[in-house]
Amino acid sequence: MKVNKFLIFKIFFILISFPFFFNVPKANAAEEIKIIYSIFSRTIKVNSLKTFAKEGKSTRKLKKILKATGSSDKDIRTVLNKDFEIPITIASKLVYSEIGNVFLTRLSSIVHPPRANDERTGMLALRASVIQGINLGNQKINLINFFEAYPTKTVILDVSALSKVMNKVESISELLTFFTNSPLEKIKKN
Repeated sequence: MKVNKFLIFKIFFILISFPFFFNVPKANAAEEIKIIYSIFSRTIKVNSLKTFAKEGKSTRKLKKILKATGSSDKDIRTVLNKDFEIPITIASKLVYSEIGNVFLTRLSSIVHPPRANDERTGMLALRASVIQGINLGNQKINLINFFEAYPTKTVILDVSALSKVMNKVESISELLTFFTNSPLEKIKKN
């Protein structure tokens, strides 16, 4: 009889203490974006970027980073708030298609989780962020929703890798037009 009480006590203790010792905090959204350029890095809080995008208010740190872009605040806010309307089912088909895999592989060298040692990890995070971002935005996605839906606490943005891609493309608008119109029309028809 004593063994049973002791066993019940041990099981109860284990069940109660298990969450305290083995609970790993779950990252539901990115809290910060770490911008890396060569050996330099700066961190932006996603909330401060969201406030800037919606209200135009920015912290001193964010002002310095935005000033370094050489673009006006209005232009940056326009890019951050630009909504792309896409049904979640089509987005899902796109991110799992051949062209989606190519796009996500290239993008995973620019935007990826910290300590991601392979392209696959970056691709999975990007897929999750796109799908969840569209869900957050009610069938629309913008950069803020994308970052809010990113499945790790920190998002790495590699400016050197971005520069290499930008040298191959004449403009961001060409890139966005290609990746938002061309594949979508083919997927919509199928």
